[in-house]
Amino acid sequence: MRTVDTPTPPHGTGRPAPERPAGSAETTGALRLPPGALVPVPTPPPLPLIRQPHGAPPPIVAVLLIGPAGAGKTSVARYWADTRRAPTAHISLDDVREWVRAGFADPRAGWTDRSEAQYRLARRTCGFAARNYLANGISCVLDDAVFPDRPVVGLGGWKRHVGPGLLPVVLLPGLEAVLARNALRSGTRRLADEEVARIHGRMAGWYGSGLPILDNTHHDVATTARMLDEVVSRAIASPPAW
Repeated sequence: MRTVDTPTPPHGTGRPAPERPAGSAETTGALRLPPGALVPVPTPPPLPLIRQPHGAPPPIVAVLLIGPAGAGKTSVARYWADTRRAPTAHISLDDVREWVRAGFADPRAGWTDRSEAQYRLARRTCGFAARNYLANGISCVLDDAVFPDRPVVGLGGWKRHVGPGLLPVVLLPGLEAVLARNALRSGTRRLADEEVARIHGRMAGWYGSGLPILDNTHHDVATTARMLDEVVSRAIASPPAW
């Protein structure tokens, strides 16, 4: 029994190939089929909607948690990422900066050209990682001590690296709380009290900037993370202009 070959549409045309006259060199000799339209591919039924136990999962977001040393950025960001109802990555700038071992620019030695270069490299690396996570459906929370008096280098740089949808949130407890928390830190992440006070004073410039500011002076990590979740939810529902 001979197989009947149906005409194959030329690539990209979406129309049947023209029928060749009987007896031509390329004819198959099979019975000629009457002309007709392409048979549409049946649309499969939609998959059943699988609802989350506690409602729809949160949307994919990229949050930048800003604050001075000792504000609790890393602890809050990690807890927030751990407890969200959607895949979320925590990308810490300090962690990435400390990937450099030999030749690491210790922040306790002051801000130098080398520390500036390592900071910029770490920020680009964090931004690249955040974009990759977001492209694969995973939200991100980043943390960094971004200064309001350097908007192009700080906040503007993060937006360039991560994208315009970045949501900055300032974590700014009182000075006494910051000094007490900094005293509990160790290694290169513990700064002198004078440096912590100077950074905290510069961070006050975020007031009046339009960015949401969380004062977690009297709140633990879990409570602050819930406050952050509320701020992010409001920003998604009504994106602020910053």
